[in-house]
Amino acid sequence: MAWWSRFDVGEVVGDFERIAASGMDSLRLFLLWEDFQPEPDRVDRDMLRRLVTVADVAGDAGLALMPTLFTGHMSGVNWMPGWALGGDERDARFRVVSGARIMTGGPRNWYADPDVARAQASLAEEAATSLAGHDALWAWDLGNEPSNCVMPPDRERGLRWLERIASAIRVADDTVPITIGLHMEDLEQHRNLGPREAAEVCDFLTMHGYPIYASWADGQTDEHLVPFLAAMTRWLGGGAEVLFSEFGLSTFRGEARTPMLVAEDEAARYTARVLDGLRHEGCAAALVWCHSDYAPSIWDQPPLDEATHERSFGLWRSDGSAKPALAEISAFAGRSRLGAPVDDWIDVGEEAYWQDPTGALVHLYGRYRERATALRG
Repeated sequence: MAWWSRFDVGEVVGDFERIAASGMDSLRLFLLWEDFQPEPDRVDRDMLRRLVTVADVAGDAGLALMPTLFTGHMSGVNWMPGWALGGDERDARFRVVSGARIMTGGPRNWYADPDVARAQASLAEEAATSLAGHDALWAWDLGNEPSNCVMPPDRERGLRWLERIASAIRVADDTVPITIGLHMEDLEQHRNLGPREAAEVCDFLTMHGYPIYASWADGQTDEHLVPFLAAMTRWLGGGAEVLFSEFGLSTFRGEARTPMLVAEDEAARYTARVLDGLRHEGCAAALVWCHSDYAPSIWDQPPLDEATHERSFGLWRSDGSAKPALAEISAFAGRSRLGAPVDDWIDVGEEAYWQDPTGALVHLYGRYRERATALRG
């Protein structure tokens, strides 16, 4: 989370070259909100220059970038500029950090607070302007699981916010696709900004999902969960294109499982099966969470001090050595996706689904698993 403020271009070059050499062609990165917009009416020019440098390095390595705005939620903590705090709602599961300090208050609701939304539109436009026309820019992501920070009071204000931020980007650069980082909980609950709303404004949909966070999954390595979430996102989004932009497992070296971690070899087998499932679901692409484990030197800092499983989701260990999952990804890279299958297992209407989303999701997952098992084993 501190890489923008402690920027080291040599480190970026090394990381990007390593990613490209593995056979991957794209990556998602995150603009820590308080670094890029320390005041509501000021976007930090040094940070924008660093963003352009990162894009240059990506271009040199042959990688395409999807920058994520307003981060915001990341690895179990909500990171906020001090000026964006003062709201009376917050998710008790996630600590709020601002200026390297844990805060007691919550964020202001940018869907309902016009001053925060105005500032966000300014950052979106200036960031898009800084990268307009850059060959390495692939897409813009409007947020990382933003419903873990705040939720729109109603669907209309969620749509209005989406339209405002997307328009700010398109004023600067109308050639680059836009998405927003939805996650599994946006399907489990009606949070007023889900696939249907995103599909009305965005150019494609993204989804994040992990069996370790799904009580209704069949264990930590349930490879059917992620392709199922992709299929549900496409269906609830009216058939829109879906990119699965987060899946992965937290690992340790050894054989015994813990409640949140699995052995590295087990994670490798899971990764291969999930990629194959996403390919069969016709996904446009998949992004694995994440590049590398966190260095032990920062394990005493949020979020890693409490969310210990967040330390080891990487494809590379913190010492730079590769985990077994990387070989599975390298072997998979370059395969063509398949056409979207028929969703004949869906026997619930969309209106009925949102009356009891968790119940409907669990019901449909049972039907999906039966079909996927019969087709793919």
